[in-house]
Amino acid sequence: MDTLRRLPALRVLEQLPVPVVAVTEEGTVLYSNEAMAEMLGLTRERLQAMNFRDVFETPLQSKSAVAGLQRHANTLVELSHADGPVIRAVMSRSALQRADDDIALVTFHDLTEQLWAQG
Repeated sequence: MDTLRRLPALRVLEQLPVPVVAVTEEGTVLYSNEAMAEMLGLTRERLQAMNFRDVFETPLQSKSAVAGLQRHANTLVELSHADGPVIRAVMSRSALQRADDDIALVTFHDLTEQLWAQG
């Protein structure tokens, strides 16, 4: 367990095969792993230079991006792909759960192909 506690968080997030993004109250993308950028058809550098509201198609209905993302936790949301199509994915709850957290760290499960197959 001590070994796990010493692992750098960013190194762990980078190794995850699922899309991960960290977003500030203002919507600034602080971090994204390669899987997140790939799902959106962007480079990590391009995604991290964007405001997450620019790719989050589902209305956040809040001035705070963190509060808006928390409101949509564990639901199907829509994201913009760089080539135009809409990505439909289930977004997790933020891994940061305290009331005073000013960052949301969420993961996505892309269901686009599965939903297309179902018609």
